[in-house]
Amino acid sequence: MIGRIHSIESFGTVDGPGIRMVVFLSGCPMRCLYCHNPDTWDPKGGTPMTAEQILAQYRSAAHFYRRGGITVTGGEPLMQIGFVTELFEAARKEGIHTCLDTSGITFNPDSPGLKKKFDRLMASTCLVLLDIKHIDPAEHQKLCGQSQKPVLAFATYLEEKKVPVWIRHVVVPGITDNDQYLYQLGLYLGTLTNIKALDVLPYHDLGKPKYEALGMDYPLKDTPPLDKERAVRARGIILRGMRESRKKLLDNSSGRC
Repeated sequence: MIGRIHSIESFGTVDGPGIRMVVFLSGCPMRCLYCHNPDTWDPKGGTPMTAEQILAQYRSAAHFYRRGGITVTGGEPLMQIGFVTELFEAARKEGIHTCLDTSGITFNPDSPGLKKKFDRLMASTCLVLLDIKHIDPAEHQKLCGQSQKPVLAFATYLEEKKVPVWIRHVVVPGITDNDQYLYQLGLYLGTLTNIKALDVLPYHDLGKPKYEALGMDYPLKDTPPLDKERAVRARGIILRGMRESRKKLLDNSSGRC
């Protein structure tokens, strides 16, 4: 099977455990206002490659990746679910740790055929980096141009499958940088039992030059980057919501009044 590859980063340190090869796939149905990779949106873009070609490149530097592995991101990698599955299945046969960085936007629990494809992919996926864009449904639609429902349905599915998840959340001034939204996100995440880590990422505008090169207007040109201190504070609010949510669940399960 042929995949459409936007680019490959050979020394990734923030996209899963250890040092990783990060494969960026082409194609994304989301139009997130803060997206810094608009050049990955086109599903027909990128370079055609096979899973074996990617693995050959990985093997050539395998000594760097002994405690890492392969992360597939995008774009939205689930738009090429068949290719990702083929790559991950081949990687697992060689003992390579596999990580999927996704928003889950293509998931549909009401489609048995699609769910079967997801089941097969998850069987060879060691870790999912789940990017939850916004906890409020209406704000999610405005931010990404897509419904939030598939994202949360995918989160539920991952918990049912007991797939380890790292949560990612970008804090954007005036959009997600809101104490109420952050706390609500924490309350929701506290209901999930498979969350292994929480990455809160401060918004940056490093993607501006890409928009200019593509002749596109940058949607958040008047939005300042978020400072790291605010990102740390935002993470604390989310964690507080998670703790309170889990405490409530424990209290209810123990029968306390």
